[in-house]
Amino acid sequence: MLTFFTILGYLLRAYYYILIIYVLMSWIPELRGSKFHRIIHGIANPYMRIFRGLLVFGMMDFTPILGFILYNVGLNYYAEMLRLMAM
Repeated sequence: MLTFFTILGYLLRAYYYILIIYVLMSWIPELRGSKFHRIIHGIANPYMRIFRGLLVFGMMDFTPILGFILYNVGLNYYAEMLRLMAM
């Protein structure tokens, strides 16, 4: 059972990196029409859409920062849970 949760932890960490790629790709307009961007957008957008428009100041959207912070906190709690289960 612990193996399943460990693999799930790796998948959640991989999703975190997909979110980073998604944000970095949004800074490069030439990549928006690529197939790779459509795939990354399809994977990352459901999570990032939850926070869209919450932290907008002028033309700066700080939504990804909020999404990353909350996701990272969740990952840290999950890792701690796995550590306690392994004891």
